[in-house]
Amino acid sequence: MALVIEQCQVAPSPGSVAELTLPLTYFDFQWLNFHRMRRILFYKFPISKTTFVQTIIPSLTNSLSLTLKHYISLAGNVVCPLDLSGYPELRYLTGDSVSVIFSESYMDFDFLVGNHPRNAKEFYPFVPQLADAKHAPGVLLAPLLAIQVTLFPNHGISIGSTHHHVAGDGASFAGFTKAWASLNKFGGDEQFLAKEFIPYYDRSVIKDPHGLRMSYWDVMKNIKLEICDHIVIPPHKVRATFIITRDDIRKLKNLILSRRPNLTHVTSFTVTCAYVWTCLIKSEGATIGKEIDENEMEFFVCVADCRARFKPPIHPSYFGNCLMAYIARTRHADLVGKEGFTIAVELIGEPIQKRIKDEEWILNGKWFKEFSTVNAKRLLSVAGSPKLDLYAADFGWGRPEKLEFVSIDNGDGVSMSLSKSKDSDEDLEIGLSLPKARMNVFAAIFTHGLNVL
Repeated sequence: MALVIEQCQVAPSPGSVAELTLPLTYFDFQWLNFHRMRRILFYKFPISKTTFVQTIIPSLTNSLSLTLKHYISLAGNVVCPLDLSGYPELRYLTGDSVSVIFSESYMDFDFLVGNHPRNAKEFYPFVPQLADAKHAPGVLLAPLLAIQVTLFPNHGISIGSTHHHVAGDGASFAGFTKAWASLNKFGGDEQFLAKEFIPYYDRSVIKDPHGLRMSYWDVMKNIKLEICDHIVIPPHKVRATFIITRDDIRKLKNLILSRRPNLTHVTSFTVTCAYVWTCLIKSEGATIGKEIDENEMEFFVCVADCRARFKPPIHPSYFGNCLMAYIARTRHADLVGKEGFTIAVELIGEPIQKRIKDEEWILNGKWFKEFSTVNAKRLLSVAGSPKLDLYAADFGWGRPEKLEFVSIDNGDGVSMSLSKSKDSDEDLEIGLSLPKARMNVFAAIFTHGLNVL
């Protein structure tokens, strides 16, 4: 469904960068064995194949090369010692590069960028697979980033990316994407590259008084590491997007405060996630046609950027992982009852409010240990964040028409993507990947609940 026009390797601008080695911090180690992150940005930009080949391809390869001059590590590899005696690290050596595929497709562009349920497998032709790991003396080298740009002739362009989470978190990759977009839009003129998009690499700013780096690696060494990128296309899932408007959010907040006037952390994030969580739990029971044990534990996990939570704060452009997890749990019966939404808001908001400025909680690693108590099959997790605002990534073709987090297909539980809406900074966009029957039930519950507020 996507025919290759050209495949190339793009390296940082020749002679522009020195070789680079970055140690993994304890924030990075937790992602070493995580599935790869896949994302697609769709742009309405009706151009011909001739224009694409003659203009877009040279422009994108040149601007990517200039971007990699700053985001050096992404052109390199994660280096894993074969005997596990040393620590994995990120390493860029002269000659390393990023695989880029340019392709074309005659799939229905407008269908792909819709909000309605679409077969999940239809998006995989537009995201690349990372190259296989390579052997070098005593180590394995696994690439960190691959890109695929697809032309839909006379309709639009998509930019699909696959990256290894160990290299950096959502804020890091959003910075890379926006930097590349800016350089492409302004013809490679670096004076238009905002300072906020210049990555900061100093790993010494990550304090580790409890020796978490060593402890986490001791744990990871006993797990079979998935060095290679494996794409598993879900055969029976559909993807759909749901918009929760500013007015919906206001009504949900008012509902909560009318029931719990003393709650202090009632935000757009908490009420949106709580509403989706309760709708999902209810949709499962209605779909499988049998009751679920009321004492079954349900879990919710989200992550928070810790850069501003250290004392002193870490540079906002720090490139790497700097995320801490918040975990909420309760009985199934609590979420399907009349007070389910209220309970969910309390459960999600409480740990955020309690830990938002607790530096010691971050440093002692207790939040990481909580993961061992989570049943992944009963989990709702969150990918993305409205703060990242990838709809601001303008390559010179205007704002994206649609953002799809393809990697929410993965995992034993359910993952929802969350971002600003493309049309309004105050509306939120929710992406889900579910079996078709459950998606239909979820949509009915979700829509009905908002309509009766």
